[in-house]
Amino acid sequence: MRLETMKLENSRQATLTVYLHDITELRAKPRPIILIAPGGGYGMVSEREAEPVAIAFYNAGYHAAILRYSVGEDARDMQPMVEALDSIRILREHSGEWRIAGDKIAVCGFSAGGHLAASTGTMWNEPALMERLNGAGDLVKPNALILGYPVITSGEFAHRGSFHNLTGSHEDDDAARFFSIEKRVTSGTPPTFLWHTEDDSAVTVENALLMISALRKNQVPFECHIFNKGQHGLSMCNEEVHTPNPHCAHWFGLCIEWLDSIGLGLE
Repeated sequence: MRLETMKLENSRQATLTVYLHDITELRAKPRPIILIAPGGGYGMVSEREAEPVAIAFYNAGYHAAILRYSVGEDARDMQPMVEALDSIRILREHSGEWRIAGDKIAVCGFSAGGHLAASTGTMWNEPALMERLNGAGDLVKPNALILGYPVITSGEFAHRGSFHNLTGSHEDDDAARFFSIEKRVTSGTPPTFLWHTEDDSAVTVENALLMISALRKNQVPFECHIFNKGQHGLSMCNEEVHTPNPHCAHWFGLCIEWLDSIGLGLE
């Protein structure tokens, strides 16, 4: 394994850590990469949803990367979105050097990180973001989204703390609605894999249901798995992350199969 770690420009907090397979062989084929955005309500970055997930995708044959993005007051003014999109740009610009398949970049996020991942697929061409990214355009658009118990809506079923950290507001006002993902889905949103649990009491399952309804309306390919039991923050659903749940742990294998089915698997 080769590790590349860098601090993102124009950020006080954010770092990108890339887990690369051996690239010394000249004939090594480029591999897909999964960019991981851990959760934490935009108030912290959960390490339980960082390296354990990256290692799982790495062991499945993928390159992986972890974005530890800006949180707290530093998350205001769309800063995490800038960092996530800039991370996609970095991965594409280094695709030759790092043997990354530049057309096979998926963003995987959990909880508030799921919101951030979903933002990359629905806000990548937002004018205010494009201005800050010097008009990067399609260079920063992901090829797929993987959303684990994601924060989606600013409305009735909102995880209010996440939107407060993004906007400074505790209300479903214009600032919060700007980040309400179900209102931003279009036919150009990338194919999406979602999983959630029916009894998640922190980020309710309605977030996933609103997202799949928006994807369906806009004819975006998706796959969704709603498991009947499981607390919030399951991550890999194993002892390593202190949330053993063998049934929900199937999400990972299902996700790998889904990536294969949409052409983002290993060659």
